[in-house]
Amino acid sequence: MVISSHIFMSTLHHLILIFFISLLGTSSYLQLIKPVSCTKSPIFKCSEVERKALLSFKYNLTDPSGRLSSWVGEDCCNWLGVGCDNNTGNVVKLDLRNPSWFDGFDQYNKSCLGGGNNLIGKIPNSFANLCNLQALQLRGNNINGGITEFVDGLSQCSNSSSEDGNLPSMQEIDLSFNQLNGTIPESIGKLSMLVSLNLNDNQMSGTIPESIGKLSMLVSLNLAHNQMSGTIPESIGKLSMLVSLNLADNQMSGTIPESIGKLSMLVSLNLADNQMSGTIPESIGKLSMLVSLNLAHNQMSGTIPESIGKLSMLVSLNLADNQMSGTIPESIGKLSMLVSLNLADNQMSGTIPESIGKLSMLVSLKLGGENSWEGGKNSWEGVLTEAHFLNLTRLKSLSLYMESSANWKLVLNAKQDWVPPFKLIDLQLRYVRIGPTFPTWLTTQNELNLLLLENAGISDTIPHGLWKSCPNITFWSLSNNKLRGQVPYFEFQPSAYYIDLSFNNLEGPLPLFHSNLRHIHLDNNMFSGPIPKNIGQLLPNLDWLDLSSNSITGRIPHSFGMLKNLSFLILRNNSVSGKLPPLLWKDLQRLLILDLAENNISGNVPSSMQYLRSLEVLSLSQNHLDGEFPSFFRNYSNLQSLDLGRNKFFGKLPTWLGESLPHLLRLRLRSNFFQGDIPQQLCLLSHLQILDLAHNDFSGVIPKCLGSLRSNEHEGYYVDYDYEMLLVSKGIEYGYGQTFFNLVYSIDLSSNNLSGEIPDNITSISELVIMNLSMNHLIGRIPNKIGNLQMLQSLDLSMNELYGPIPQSLSSLNFLSRLNLSFNNLSGKIPNGDQLQTLNDASIYEGNSLLCGLPLSTKCLEDETKHMVPPNGGNRVANENGSAGINSFSFYVSMMAGFIVGFWGVCSTLIIKTSWRQAYFRSFDNLKDKIVVFVMVKIVCLLRKESERN
Repeated sequence: MVISSHIFMSTLHHLILIFFISLLGTSSYLQLIKPVSCTKSPIFKCSEVERKALLSFKYNLTDPSGRLSSWVGEDCCNWLGVGCDNNTGNVVKLDLRNPSWFDGFDQYNKSCLGGGNNLIGKIPNSFANLCNLQALQLRGNNINGGITEFVDGLSQCSNSSSEDGNLPSMQEIDLSFNQLNGTIPESIGKLSMLVSLNLNDNQMSGTIPESIGKLSMLVSLNLAHNQMSGTIPESIGKLSMLVSLNLADNQMSGTIPESIGKLSMLVSLNLADNQMSGTIPESIGKLSMLVSLNLAHNQMSGTIPESIGKLSMLVSLNLADNQMSGTIPESIGKLSMLVSLNLADNQMSGTIPESIGKLSMLVSLKLGGENSWEGGKNSWEGVLTEAHFLNLTRLKSLSLYMESSANWKLVLNAKQDWVPPFKLIDLQLRYVRIGPTFPTWLTTQNELNLLLLENAGISDTIPHGLWKSCPNITFWSLSNNKLRGQVPYFEFQPSAYYIDLSFNNLEGPLPLFHSNLRHIHLDNNMFSGPIPKNIGQLLPNLDWLDLSSNSITGRIPHSFGMLKNLSFLILRNNSVSGKLPPLLWKDLQRLLILDLAENNISGNVPSSMQYLRSLEVLSLSQNHLDGEFPSFFRNYSNLQSLDLGRNKFFGKLPTWLGESLPHLLRLRLRSNFFQGDIPQQLCLLSHLQILDLAHNDFSGVIPKCLGSLRSNEHEGYYVDYDYEMLLVSKGIEYGYGQTFFNLVYSIDLSSNNLSGEIPDNITSISELVIMNLSMNHLIGRIPNKIGNLQMLQSLDLSMNELYGPIPQSLSSLNFLSRLNLSFNNLSGKIPNGDQLQTLNDASIYEGNSLLCGLPLSTKCLEDETKHMVPPNGGNRVANENGSAGINSFSFYVSMMAGFIVGFWGVCSTLIIKTSWRQAYFRSFDNLKDKIVVFVMVKIVCLLRKESERN
């Protein structure tokens, strides 16, 4: 990849340089600027005003190397870095660039002005006195402030004060790589002789002024790498002499103006890394001199215009990472000078035209995605044949990353005896079918430096001699295919450092590689047998070893201790057994990831692991480890994920957890024998996303401070490894990878002995997706603000002692897909709500005898009353016999009479008979409550009878 980039850039630079020289000629550009000299003029000396302005500037500089020691005397034209006009003696150029730019860091520092070609502060006001100044080059300093006063001053200079009255004004301004801020003033348009304006790599903001169109002599405009915003003004089309326009890496928006087509001299157009939108204007085809067009990383849409084929001088075309749609136009084949074509990461589709094969100068072709870990966004289809590559004799880099959803719609169908016309250095294909057999034409590519064939539909064995036929490859990736059989012996290749054979069907013992490999990925295969005991001697430079999800047996070799550079050790999901070796860990102090989960490892965690102070991920889950929580874990101050789940650890959690592990994002201690209270100090883990303490013996209350866990406030800690953690969601245990961790926030305290109430402020963790507090002894009510957990998808509060109504706010949880409130003491009506209606399963409310309403069969009293009483308040319309009103009136009279008789029948008995009254009070604490209950029961009975009668 490095070699191909070097060749491409070298070719491109030579082509642009040759073209630019042929376009302008050496003398044509110099004619724009009058000759200057840095030696003494035999006739003129510099003016006193200009000399004093320069001395004032020098006075404010530090000059450790004495670069400005020549700035003495009357004639400033003899001073270093000062250029004067040979005819008038006026200062026309000031060049204070560090002469030791390429002579090493020490020499560079010695030659610094003001601390580093490091001019500090604002552009001096005295510069406005240099009215004859033609070139100002202060590139690569720490100049700050704005340029408004400086430009305003220059724009007010009058040439009439000079002897001939016709001297040229400022022609070149180079203030790039400084700390300038502010805006470009409208007065810039008055510098009518300006040829080059270079303000790139500053902090300039604001918009490009319309007055920029008045700079009719401008050849180069570079405002890249600033914070410019707004649109490109239409007046840009008036810059008829413009050769190079670079506005890359700003915040420019809007569309590319049609007037861009008027820039007939334009050679290079770079608008990359902005927020440009709209379509590419058809007028782009009028830029017949264009050599480089870069619109990458914007929001451009629409199709590539057919007029693109008119750019016969185009060398580089980069439209990557936009929203371009449609197909590649056939006219692309007319770009006979094209060296680089990048259409990656768009929304393009259709077939790739055979006219691509006419691009005989093409060196780099990217039509899929730019990054292998992201995949591509285009969706090409059809068949690529030999015709697509017919004349691509110079092709060095071919990249086609397709989306997984493409499902091999694009096929590279070449004959087995095909000999490509190119010698690739970089070949990257993903989700492009080239199988099922291993392509034999690859053996002709003996100049390959990088080979990536992922998800290529190859279901074959790795050919013997493949490694030898491609001796220069440094990066091998054949992952996500169906490669079978054993891995052939890997011949020694001194340059190779990376090999990935993961997610295949390879089998047999672990392959032996050579001593220079640093990254080995053999995970998700069917390798068996032990890890070689001498692995430390075989691979002394190893940095990353992933053997997860195989059938590896035996113990962890002691020779791992020899791998001083090891950062990633992943043995997850195998059958590794025995104890953790006590001695090797002291020498693995660079280890960032240690994942030994889902094996058969037993015993204690050895104290020598205290030296793993760089650890960011430690996963020992699903083994047979035991002992108390290791005290030396407090040394792991960089730890982000700790998983000890499904082991035999016991004892109390230490209180230092929250203080000593400040970056912890995920803590999983599930299914152990931990006991005691959950420490309040756990709440100091303010970045915690996942807390899983389920299936232990924790007691006491849930800390009220858990509401302070605000996961969205973490500082973006990231581990470069897609490790897996098992989480219970919706009653099922899922394996979540790194990709989904930022989407999952979970608290699981189920199956413990916790008591007390659910803290109200737990509802302030608005990002919470999973909450499981089931199978404890929790009492009290469900928090009324449970509806604040708007992201909640799974809620389980079952098998507790909760009472009271279900909060109505629960019905506002639009993402809730699993709910379990069973076996509590909840009462009242089940709330209504669109999302709750989808959870139409009575079992989620089972064991709450006082609940009523759908989906339970028990109807609520208020629902029955509504069913009985007509909507018009009981004034029913008379039936044909006119008896409706009479029946209704009779019903209410009889109901009230029954109520009075029944009420006094019971009450009088209670008042008169002492024994009944004492028995009653022994059964109920409050006579008034009993009376109310009796009245309500009586009313229900009467209503039910009337309903049945009607």
